[in-house]
Amino acid sequence: MELRVLKYFLAVAREENITRAAALLHLTQPTLSRQLMQLEEELGVQLFYRSRYRIVLTDDGMLLRRRAQELVDLAEKTEQEFRRDPELHGEIAIGSGELEGMHLLAEWLASFHQLHPRVTYRLSSGNADHTKERLENGTLDLGLLLEPVDISRYDILRMPVKEHWGVHLPENSPLAQKESVTAQDLAQIPLILTERGLVQKELERWFGPYAANIQAVATGNLPYNMATLARAGMGAFITVQLRCQYEGLRFVPLSSALESDTVLAWKKTESFPPAFAALLDHIRQCLAAISDDSK
Repeated sequence: MELRVLKYFLAVAREENITRAAALLHLTQPTLSRQLMQLEEELGVQLFYRSRYRIVLTDDGMLLRRRAQELVDLAEKTEQEFRRDPELHGEIAIGSGELEGMHLLAEWLASFHQLHPRVTYRLSSGNADHTKERLENGTLDLGLLLEPVDISRYDILRMPVKEHWGVHLPENSPLAQKESVTAQDLAQIPLILTERGLVQKELERWFGPYAANIQAVATGNLPYNMATLARAGMGAFITVQLRCQYEGLRFVPLSSALESDTVLAWKKTESFPPAFAALLDHIRQCLAAISDDSK
């Protein structure tokens, strides 16, 4: 597969129309159609369902779209890294969940941007499992990961903040009037949980003898959507505390308190692109300053 042809494929997948995609790519329609047919022959699968006015991706086509986008992003990122320029520049791709630690990371990125305004950032939201997958395939440089998480394959820096767990409850719920909720309280109601298996096990340990009574009615990875389920009355949403409020819900801490750590992680390697290496040095300096202030 040629990178050029993958770009053609992505354009057609985006436009869902051969004629429009060909115009954007400055190709004739027969040329683009022939390239797509050759790609299908090379892979041995059908990539599109074709009609007179529209083409739609097959399941194989959707899989190739994900992989092709990763390859194109990685190729463009590599080209940027090898462009020689005395002023630091480039794009740094960062993945993170919705975490308290992101506020601190944002401050570090802002101060680094003041020093190097030509460096840009691409942020991707997702839980630790999704972020690790993208670190592995090279489409992310840095990930902010909520523990527990397997970090054996990465270099890390520990974040100097804690993530505090609690539960979002409808404001009219009797439990929403309490200062904190116990495992016994939550064992009696439906719950909305993170889809991450390691975190679910951590929550089971917190529930202790009440773990067998957990009533998980839904799992997910996007807090806003999970909070929407809670607001609709489907269950109580267990999550880390964020600096935001969801209309109709109240956040109540867990009792006994449950806290999690976060780490900044990146793939172990002997060399980095200049912009990323400079950012890591900047973050280390920021962490050192925090450590000095705490003494």
